[in-house]
Amino acid sequence: MGATGVGTAARPRPTRRRELTWWLALSALLLAWTTLASDFRVTQVQTRLVEGTYTLDATVDYGFSPEALEALANGVPLTILMQLQVRRADAWIWASSVTDLQLRYAIRHKPLSETYEVYRLPGTTGRTFVTREAAIAALGEIKGLQLVDQNRLEPGVAYEVQFKVSLDIEALPLPLRPTAYLSGAWKLASRWTKWPLTH
Repeated sequence: MGATGVGTAARPRPTRRRELTWWLALSALLLAWTTLASDFRVTQVQTRLVEGTYTLDATVDYGFSPEALEALANGVPLTILMQLQVRRADAWIWASSVTDLQLRYAIRHKPLSETYEVYRLPGTTGRTFVTREAAIAALGEIKGLQLVDQNRLEPGVAYEVQFKVSLDIEALPLPLRPTAYLSGAWKLASRWTKWPLTH
């Protein structure tokens, strides 16, 4: 009878394990959904050597969520964090980068003139556009960005550019940040992409 009692007490364990497994799977799906909710994509990167300095041209597709676009329309500037690294193509993940850049660009709506402005921080002025679509397209066009001096690279060694863009939640107005941290609609970022550093 004692053995039967032990067996009875042990039966719920597989059920609890199944429930735990189900919740873990659901959490993983929700996390994946949150990640996939973002739609920033680095679609093209080209590098070239100009007077001893490697420069970069790139195209980024910014698929802002409806919530972010609504905030923009209501006068909230959106700040983009751009991260770029130049690394040896064969470097281990913990190896230091040759260069590590963090740049910030912003887009804002100016209600009085019904225009949009794109500018690089810490500046406060930039190019003005009549439509939101034109401003977002301009935000995604990077031209002639200086990456690294040629003399910092070893001859005959292959290097690559690693590139990521994301919406900087920390730059949002303070009252909006708690919602942004909890909502997948604000977790907007591209994946890290790798591109060869070429002449």
